[in-house]
Amino acid sequence: MGDSAASYIHTVHHLIEKCLLFHMTKEECMEALSKHANIQPLITSTVWKELEKENKEFFEEYARKRGDRMSEQETSQKIHNILSDCSTARDSDN
Repeated sequence: MGDSAASYIHTVHHLIEKCLLFHMTKEECMEALSKHANIQPLITSTVWKELEKENKEFFEEYARKRGDRMSEQETSQKIHNILSDCSTARDSDN
């Protein structure tokens, strides 16, 4: 592998790490890097898979924690329900 190819892979690796900080799935990361960094999804997927092989325990824990998190839509709905409950309680007190 030439220096430019190694540098490119290193860049993709670095960008995937940034995606992990934002708790993105592999698919979300592939989409983001394609859209914002013009990196082919196949490249991102390949580098992601290699990182999974090299860091199996990390990715198992990462997947478990992601599964425990509510989606943005679920969080929004939960907040809406809480606010509705508070409003209803306040209206019944009057």
